[in-house]
Amino acid sequence: MAVSKAEEVYNKTEKLIGEGVSKADAFKKLAAEYGQPVNSIRGSYYAFTSGKGNGKGRPRRRETTPEDALADARAALERSIQAIDREVEAADDRASEAAAEAKALKESADARKQAITERLEALK
Repeated sequence: MAVSKAEEVYNKTEKLIGEGVSKADAFKKLAAEYGQPVNSIRGSYYAFTSGKGNGKGRPRRRETTPEDALADARAALERSIQAIDREVEAADDRASEAAAEAKALKESADARKQAITERLEALK
């Protein structure tokens, strides 16, 4: 059976995480591999985990019974709880990425300033 892109991204991400790579770094690596933005890869990953990309959908019914309606409402609320967890995890990933970027910029700031200063002096 063919694997969806979302499932493929999910499986590759989980494999990288299992190898000790952070989720944020796994998304970056896969983004480079697929030639896509990190957010697209992250979206594919979370689409699969939320059930949108894994072939699971709402069941089809000819008529809705009160029991079906209650079960659907319960499932929707449970998905909402899971969505909050995914949102928090995604925000943590973005915060980690931003912190790493800030650290890298701070570490390279003096060298970059010095290089620009040298070029400015050469123009005098």
